[in-house]
Order: sequence, then C-alpha cells, then structure tokens
Amino acid sequence: MKGATFEGFDGKTESSDKRYSAKDGVLVVNPGKGLNQLWTAAKFPTDFELRLEFRAGVNADSGLFVRGPQLQVRDYLVAGPYKNLKKYKPQDWNEIVVVVRGEVAHCTCNGEVLNDKMKVPATGPIGLEADRGQMEYRNIRLKELKP
Repeated sequence: MKGATFEGFDGKTESSDKRYSAKDGVLVVNPGKGLNQLWTAAKFPTDFELRLEFRAGVNADSGLFVRGPQLQVRDYLVAGPYKNLKKYKPQDWNEIVVVVRGEVAHCTCNGEVLNDKMKVPATGPIGLEADRGQMEYRNIRLKELKP
C-alpha cells in the first residue's frame, strides 16, 4: 500500500516518529509533518463488525482503512466530507461502526450513514492514518460475524 508504514507497535507506547502514542487505553494520532499510517499485522478475510470511538481536534483529518480503502475520519463539520451529520459531537467522543459483509462495508457515525456500500477487497488489514491535527481513538473492538 502506497506510503504505508509497517513499523511494529507491539510492546511500545509510541511510534518512532511520535505520530502515534498509546496511554490509558487511548491511541493518540499526534500532529506532525506528512502522512503516516499504522496497520494491523493481521488480515481479515471474514465478515466482521468494527466499532471504535474517536475524538477529533478542530479541523483534524485522519482515516480508517478497511482492508485497504479509506473511510475519512475527521472533524466532520469543519473538514468534511460529511458536513450534514446531525449527531456528530465536535471535539467529543463519537462512535464509528463498520460492518463488512463480503466485499461491502456499511459505515456509520453515531448511527448516521457515512457510506452505505463502500467497496472493499475480500481480505486485508485495518489501518489508521495520521494526516492533520490530533485524533484520539479508544474502545476499538472487532468481532467476527457469522454468515
């Protein structure tokens, strides 16, 4: 994947470039120069549900990679692209839910649809992007779905 960083994070509390740090159950995407990405070592070939909470700083821009393709995770009302969300809470905790069945992902934020039919490959890792501003992630949970 273009520009992907494959540095191991196991046993560490921060990445070598300090773009990612972990403390008290929160994964922080710190401001910095250029793009950086953090990926799971595992690939996910089965149907699954991914839930996570995020808090975006003002105009922050990050992303969630689902088997490769990116779902924008941002300070939506300022940075877009989902500027009409009614339930989004600026600079507060919000929940993203991604349900992957086959090669289609259904993505919501606080129950509002972000992408109803996002095309994804049959398998692949999950990743986070560091782009602009500070993002925080917590309560990251993935469960396999039965067919």
